[in-house]
Amino acid sequence: MDDLTGFQRDLLYVIAGEEQPSGQDVKVEIEKYYSSEINYGRLYPNLETVVNKELVEKGQLDSRTNYYDTTGKSKEVMEERQEWEEQYLSS
Repeated sequence: MDDLTGFQRDLLYVIAGEEQPSGQDVKVEIEKYYSSEINYGRLYPNLETVVNKELVEKGQLDSRTNYYDTTGKSKEVMEERQEWEEQYLSS
């Protein structure tokens, strides 16, 4: 996860917390966390990056809507990150 931006990492957590969210669903949740509007020019290129890194799978809900889902690789990466954070937070 060391080669991801903080925003990309946050996208992983949002996707992991939802049941195959659409891009719009991800946008709504990430905007709540950041307390600001996230434009599509920021959101979708970053979603494509995590898809290309095989951390997220992209599928099609209908002809206009994609869904996103975490992969086994992303779950492993998030668990490693959590362990790393806990070593600093628990001391």
